Amino acid sequence: MSSEASATAGDGGEQAVSAAGTSAGYDKQKEKARVSRTSLILWHAHQNDAAAVRKLLEEDPSLVHARDYDKRTPLHVASLHGWIDVVNCLIEFGADVNAQDRWKNTPLADAEGARKQKMIELLKSHGGLSYGQNGSHFEPKPVQPPIPKKCDWEIEPAELDFSNAAMIGKGSFGEIVKAYWRGTPVAVKRILPSLSDDRLVIQDFRHEVDLLVKLRHPNIVQFLGAVTERKSLMLITEYLRGGDLHQYLKEKGGLTPATAVNFALDIARGMTYLHNEPNVIIHRDLKPRNVLVVNSSADHLKVGDFGLSKLIKVQNSHDVYKMTGETGSYRYMAPEVFKHRKYDKKVDVFSFAMILYEMLEGEPPFANYEPYEAAKHVSDGHRPSFRSKGCTPDLRELIVKCWDADMNQRPSFLDILKRLEKIKETLPSDHHWGLFTS
Repeated sequence: MSSEASATAGDGGEQAVSAAGTSAGYDKQKEKARVSRTSLILWHAHQNDAAAVRKLLEEDPSLVHARDYDKRTPLHVASLHGWIDVVNCLIEFGADVNAQDRWKNTPLADAEGARKQKMIELLKSHGGLSYGQNGSHFEPKPVQPPIPKKCDWEIEPAELDFSNAAMIGKGSFGEIVKAYWRGTPVAVKRILPSLSDDRLVIQDFRHEVDLLVKLRHPNIVQFLGAVTERKSLMLITEYLRGGDLHQYLKEKGGLTPATAVNFALDIARGMTYLHNEPNVIIHRDLKPRNVLVVNSSADHLKVGDFGLSKLIKVQNSHDVYKMTGETGSYRYMAPEVFKHRKYDKKVDVFSFAMILYEMLEGEPPFANYEPYEAAKHVSDGHRPSFRSKGCTPDLRELIVKCWDADMNQRPSFLDILKRLEKIKETLPSDHHWGLFTS
């Protein structure tokens, strides 16, 4: 080959590499824009902004089929809240009226669950069917057993004694009861028999079991075993006699700064363990009901209920994951979750700030608002007011940092632990805590 031809071939190769690089860059930008538009249409559907939804669909009609982390479409979001104009617009642009989210709920099932009568009638008039956990026509499908091999933590149902069972809590998928296992009081999360054949319910149940099996920490509720080879599916954890933090605060009101700091230290220790890289566990539903009090002396707390938790492998400490959708409880929810935007483990730090605020103030954040309205108020940039004299300047500063609107400005739980230890040194101690202080 002549030097001229060789040079030409070389130029051609460089041009090809350059073109490939440009193409890859363009694809990356395109994907970023698509993710952004997906979040936007979900947000506008959530906000009842039919004009903004229409504008987005006119620019990109495929957005009518956008999905969040939980596979919910804009139609699911609008139907749940009863936004008639938004739903009419989405249907006009060809929305699938029977799209199913990760729990197999259709938009109609969501509307039925929220008792939005006008929405129910509208969706039915367009051929809407009700499937899923909230709907009236749930259709279970037979599936393979959730865990194929026998595990050393598998518990025989006959070993569980429910003769003196006491209800602890109830949810849409099942109930939590106090029962006895080999003579020891335990907490049993029992999946409703009608849901024990549903693939997605089993998937979520297995996910929680798989998480709990790996966890060993003094400030994390201890997993004892599970029933996975029989109906009903059951998850067994230690029983904590003190109940949950929600009930404790309801009875006691605002705590002294020393007690609040000791409580906060226990929560932060558990959360530091969960957030440890590279296998980060994002709780996603940190709230007083999911923080348990060990005994009636309230000298130790543990973080529990990992039903919504997400286990992620972190490649980079600044990784942000596309985990959009309203996951968790509204009153303690970070604004980026409420807005269906990308978020990371700092959502738990925001929830922690709200809990610490509640411990010091003696009432939930924005107690005069309904939970959904409280979350909306927070997403609009508002934060609860400090009224308690017990909230020291150091504690107030920590709370404000933890509920920062910019998740990147929120401290890690390791930093929170260090700050709390310093604050603790400046406070008079509560005597009954002496056994557990370091």
